[in-house]
Amino acid sequence: MKKIENWHIHEARISDEEKRHSSMDMEFLFYKAVQDGNLEYIKHNIENQEFINSAGKGTLSPDPVRNIRYHFIVTTAMLTRNCVVAGMSMEQAYRLSDYYILLADKCKTIQDINELHGKMVLDFTQRMHDFQKTNSISKSVYNAIEYIYSNIHKRITVEEIADSVALSPSHLSRLFKKELGTSISEYVRSKKIERAKNLLKFSDYTYADIASYFGFDSQSHFIKVFKEYEGITPKKYRDQFHQSSW
Repeated sequence: MKKIENWHIHEARISDEEKRHSSMDMEFLFYKAVQDGNLEYIKHNIENQEFINSAGKGTLSPDPVRNIRYHFIVTTAMLTRNCVVAGMSMEQAYRLSDYYILLADKCKTIQDINELHGKMVLDFTQRMHDFQKTNSISKSVYNAIEYIYSNIHKRITVEEIADSVALSPSHLSRLFKKELGTSISEYVRSKKIERAKNLLKFSDYTYADIASYFGFDSQSHFIKVFKEYEGITPKKYRDQFHQSSW
């Protein structure tokens, strides 16, 4: 009975303080904007720092930093599920969620968490924006993308991907090119470089370690491919964008 009594005391105190949570309509609009890939709405939301400025946030902890971190985790979890429902690859969505929650755990100030929140929300929104362009992809191509995300740290062959979706390599290659406008190998390389950029920005792993992790033949091969995509070497990219605070 003690837990029930404690809840009633808490409820009475909150009622006396007339504390109200934010409107469900506003939350719906926010999550819908991310689902729809509405970059304009989300950028406006971030510029206004709605995450920390909007009234009606519940108190999840008496500690201000811990409280905003908990709200960050809730928002990330909600975005993940909403984006999966809207068609984002489940593996991609949950990896993004884990990635940003781990970063939030390292943040020391409310402003750090707020800035990370902006990056996280914009990342999900941009991916949903890109997804809208390819939302007519077939189940086979969707499953191929899911396989690529699940095995991005390995050396993946077209044959392996085709086998995972029960199609011949030539058939899947034609389908992939037709629906996404790029070859499977090109898509895999671009996603490896995308992930490598995050490690360059947020970790101190060596170039050799990153090359090995993503299945490149050698460090020099990784550097060559990275430069083809980004126009600069991994070293120059890290010098420009490394964020040791996160």
